[in-house]
Amino acid sequence: MGVTSGLVLYAVIWFMTFLIVIPIRIETQGDRGEIVPGTHAGAPEHHYLKQKAVITTIAAAVLWAIIATIILSGWITVNDFDWFDRLPDPQ
Repeated sequence: MGVTSGLVLYAVIWFMTFLIVIPIRIETQGDRGEIVPGTHAGAPEHHYLKQKAVITTIAAAVLWAIIATIILSGWITVNDFDWFDRLPDPQ
């Protein structure tokens, strides 16, 4: 795995993790009972994006380290996913 593919892998993991973390601990206007006229009750009142970005960065780094270790060690290769024997044998 090269530097570019490592960065792309980290970016994909980061955004997927961020999309999972965003709805956690969100407080809507309806939850707080302070609905601003003209807005939906489900609009976020407090979203804690900075904390969620930090949590996402740490979680993504851990996941990236695990996945990069698996890829670089060769435990799982592309040939493991070749169910139709289209790829040549790496020997």
